[in-house]
Amino acid sequence: MAIVISKKGKKAQKIEKSSFGKEDYLQKYIYANPESIPLYDIKEDVRLLIIAKEFSTSSGPIDALGIDKEGDMYLIETKLYKNPDKRLVVAQVLDYGASIWHSYNDFNEFIQIIDGEMNRKIGISLNQRLKNFFGINDDEVVNLIENVKENFNDGRFKFVVLMDKLHNQLKDLIIFINQNSQFDIFAVEMEYYKYKDYEIMIPKLFGSEIKKDIEVSSGARKKWDEASFFEDVKHKLDNKALRAISKLYVFSEENADLISWGTGITRGSFNPKFSKISARSLYSVFSDGLLQINFGWLNDDEKTK
Repeated sequence: MAIVISKKGKKAQKIEKSSFGKEDYLQKYIYANPESIPLYDIKEDVRLLIIAKEFSTSSGPIDALGIDKEGDMYLIETKLYKNPDKRLVVAQVLDYGASIWHSYNDFNEFIQIIDGEMNRKIGISLNQRLKNFFGINDDEVVNLIENVKENFNDGRFKFVVLMDKLHNQLKDLIIFINQNSQFDIFAVEMEYYKYKDYEIMIPKLFGSEIKKDIEVSSGARKKWDEASFFEDVKHKLDNKALRAISKLYVFSEENADLISWGTGITRGSFNPKFSKISARSLYSVFSDGLLQINFGWLNDDEKTK
């Protein structure tokens, strides 16, 4: 396939499709330009933040790990069509998902590794990177990390296979998997053209057209409130725990300056903020009975916005 370019409707030139040459060039392009992955065909206004490159697992390194503002996790694997094992790329990316889910039983360990790598490579913490990239505040960062945690613990990943050319067998396999499974796998065909100092990418996404007939948690976020939170508590916990959480909520309501509500997929949370002590929530209470104390913020002197 070729494309035609012109300047103000004149001097049209035909440009033939180019080759990436090496697989690592495609990887580096995705690292620098994650917006070139057409996730907007999956959901509108999505922005992808690459949080790790060549992330180590027991099955080998994952080319890229990404998250969006809602806390969905993306495992991205790049492969050139000329690669002899291209037909195995789906099994490979699924194996990476199983490996990362099995290897990191403690989500906090996983996050600490990501945070440490980010500090080492770009000199910024994961929390600060999330704030800067998505334009969110500290409480929203807490909710985002909690959503990532839920997806991580449930093995609810979105798999993305990115190639310079897709063959029909791979497209058929992805359609079959998406139609008969509770997770999502997508393929991106990235056409590449070069003209002088310009690079032209034409991405095409496959797999998003499948509408699952089975009941699947799609990862859609829910904005919790007092009524929905305590309704969830009643379904998950006994009366003793309900009374304890109710007392915590009454205390928070009477003493906190603000209570923000979480957006978790499977459980709700409320996050009280005491501005005289910290600009951030000192603790989070979840509808499954978890009480999370945010020790790292107890000495926070940031002014309330």
